[in-house]
Amino acid sequence: MEHTYQYSWIIPFVTLPVPMLIGMGLLLFPASTKKLRRMWAFSSIFLLSTVFVFSTNLSIQQINSSSVYQYIWSWTINNDFSLEFGYLIDSLTSILLILITTVGIFVLIYSDSYMSYDQGYLRFFAYMSFFNTSMLGLVTSSNLIQIYIFWELVGMCSYLLIGFWFTRPIASNACQKAFVTNRVGDFGLLLGILGLYWITGSFEFQDLFEIFNNLISNNDNELFFFTLCAFLLFSGAIAKSAQFPLHVWLPDAMEGPTPISALIHAATMVAAGIFLVARLLPLFVVIPYIMNLITLIGIITVLLGATLALAHKDIKRSLAYSTMSQLGYMMLALGMGSYRAALFHLITHAYSKALLFLGSGSIIHSMEAIVGYSPDKSQNMILMGGLTKRVPITKNAFLLGTLSLCGIPPLACFWSKDEILNDSWLYSPIFGIIACSTAGLTAFYMFRVYLLTFGGHFNVHFTNYSGKKSSALYSLSLWGKGESKMLKKKMGLLALLTINNSQRASFFCKKRYQIDGTIKKMTRPFVINHFGTKSIFSYPQESDNTMLFPMLVLGLFTFFIGAIGIPFNQFNQEGVDLDILSKLLSPSLNLLHQNENNSADFYEFVTKAAFSISIAFFGIFIASSLYKPVYSSLHNFKFFNLFVKKGPKRIFWDKTINMIYDWSYNRAYIDTFYARFLTKGIRQLVEFTLFFDRRVIDGIINGIGVMSFFIAEGIKYVGGGRISSYLLVFLFYILILIFINLLFY
Repeated sequence: MEHTYQYSWIIPFVTLPVPMLIGMGLLLFPASTKKLRRMWAFSSIFLLSTVFVFSTNLSIQQINSSSVYQYIWSWTINNDFSLEFGYLIDSLTSILLILITTVGIFVLIYSDSYMSYDQGYLRFFAYMSFFNTSMLGLVTSSNLIQIYIFWELVGMCSYLLIGFWFTRPIASNACQKAFVTNRVGDFGLLLGILGLYWITGSFEFQDLFEIFNNLISNNDNELFFFTLCAFLLFSGAIAKSAQFPLHVWLPDAMEGPTPISALIHAATMVAAGIFLVARLLPLFVVIPYIMNLITLIGIITVLLGATLALAHKDIKRSLAYSTMSQLGYMMLALGMGSYRAALFHLITHAYSKALLFLGSGSIIHSMEAIVGYSPDKSQNMILMGGLTKRVPITKNAFLLGTLSLCGIPPLACFWSKDEILNDSWLYSPIFGIIACSTAGLTAFYMFRVYLLTFGGHFNVHFTNYSGKKSSALYSLSLWGKGESKMLKKKMGLLALLTINNSQRASFFCKKRYQIDGTIKKMTRPFVINHFGTKSIFSYPQESDNTMLFPMLVLGLFTFFIGAIGIPFNQFNQEGVDLDILSKLLSPSLNLLHQNENNSADFYEFVTKAAFSISIAFFGIFIASSLYKPVYSSLHNFKFFNLFVKKGPKRIFWDKTINMIYDWSYNRAYIDTFYARFLTKGIRQLVEFTLFFDRRVIDGIINGIGVMSFFIAEGIKYVGGGRISSYLLVFLFYILILIFINLLFY
């Protein structure tokens, strides 16, 4: 065991050769490097798999021995200052290592097919491998300054990957927005690290916790400064994990390739903030103000993320807001002191959300295969629908991830979210109500995404044979019952009904039209007659096996990974500890002196589980009622007409629905607020500062020079050599002095 720990320092550097060699190859031998590009993909996967095997061995040893191993060596020593580097292997590190490597391996396999037609294939794998290196270095760091170095490297990789398609202005703006927003939190993190070093004189976690706790207990006068340093440390986690109010970068980060969204913005990078708070929780727990702040930020993020996901049409943005809400659950659990529940949900959510993002990537990939579909259309759920028969494997995988995130047993997120909901009720009834309500909203918006994507009928799209852009049909159909015969006679069997942009039907269209069965059976692109011109039409097709394999394996993880945290001891009569997660987290739990309640009996467990499941099913029922018949109108749907008929109640209902829709679609107006009051305000402040500098500061200096010129010019004429002129000036000064003397004395 000791031999294995001694070589743990190599973990962050195993994947580093790939980006270095790709960069050197593209610089020195570009043609040969591009021809062997599949070799680099295989190397990335192989090296990360090696790290996975090593990390699995470390995790097994953690379960068996529950030990903490730390090795440090001095890098810089100068008088009283000593900067040390090293690595720390404990339960938290082993959990994150398994999480990063497993999700990373499957995302790399998936990316080989997803990015196969992209010209930046090699650049993509270089960025991904360097990101894995940075993330592995982050979770194995033994001190704060080392964490900050890898923290910034992770942020740099995120910037490069979000702006991977930098020629698109929207992607370029998104990566800049993510970079600037994270700089706010990272600057606070740096100030917090320096403040803690000033207080404690150490960057090492164990020394820092011990000294800080002693100072808190013995010195109440400096409590404000201690709290400020802790808040600055927490601000870094707020930005990185997309917590309110620094969450605005996460939805725009979806402009990067979908594998990036699955790896960085669902499972690993956004988890870095949760990791930092979990690592520093022994420091935060002695300051009640900070723990209350963490809880408050978590519950606000939970509710805000869920409400913002209700109305968006972009499938990846909807999943991004879902990620934000689930990260809020983890932050809420950490603020309440539920260390085990937070990390458990971190694990289950990572696999479930990675599965959902890879599923969305498969859908987008199949939609982009349709001739003429642009990227903005391929992610728009309004232009999807009816994909069940076209992409059945993707549909089943996406449904599995959806049910898990909704909290349906026995899938992974049910076990972890149920713990957080129970702990929130014990912490505060108000927080319990908000957390449970958000669980219902989660079920609603996730099934909304699922039904819009796979339910109903496929929304037809075609392109002109000449290559010109054409209109896409929304929920309007090919032909109705009374129109099909006439159209078949005039334009042939494979005619398509088109509409102009000004005549596009609303998504909630009242009428339902059917697609001809002959067209439904076609899978390859085919030529049709469209008012005398030829057009090309095709249906989406299932992704290839390289993309489906990672989804199937992540589906298995989603189904079975929750077993590691099931409270078996509640049902075990022999007293044998079967809870793997508690074994894995036992050192951290002892360190934090946590007393988590895992002793409930079977009846209490079933009662609490039944309550959370009923909330999830209620959200699913509402989503199914609204979105299963995608051609129905929300205002004309019979289910709500039974309760809300025409009159004042109906008007109130319509206004409420519109208000919720506007709140969600406009991102709670937070981006608008930042744009008007922060961005515009800072710009006006800069313009005022520029004006003040040029007109006032420079004006005073220039004015003094001009005044000196005129005074000297006037004196030149006074000093003409005449005694009478000198006497006149002398007399004038005497009179002024006499007047001042009489006035003031």
